Amino acid sequence: MARPGALWRNRERETEAGASQPRRQPLPGRPAADRSRQSRPIALDRLIHEQMRLGILSALAVNESLSFNDLKKLLDTTDGNLSVHARKLEEAQYVTCTKFFAGRFPKTEYRLAPAGRKALESYLDQMEALIRATRER
Repeated sequence: MARPGALWRNRERETEAGASQPRRQPLPGRPAADRSRQSRPIALDRLIHEQMRLGILSALAVNESLSFNDLKKLLDTTDGNLSVHARKLEEAQYVTCTKFFAGRFPKTEYRLAPAGRKALESYLDQMEALIRATRER
């Protein structure tokens, strides 16, 4: 029996030499894949797809603004976790962050930016399309 690496190298040589690769045939008893029904894959926004960031954007979508402490309680997370994810959304210009003092206490307030609303709506449309495609099968 040949080593797996040796088989791989032989295939590379055949391809480099111009030998054609055999076409894949469907297994006996199985129909060939219907390519006409397949659409291009759905590419989700990976920045939004992370659970905590999706939670932040969703909470801000239904509230005009939320303080850091309100978001922390709502999402049941730690200060560090929330600040890291909120900063990533802020860098992408999906949320705006305003820092100010209320009396002697520092306050941080987050709002959903127009780019964030657009990105969230696009993400939700993609998820709905994915759900429809999955249910159709």
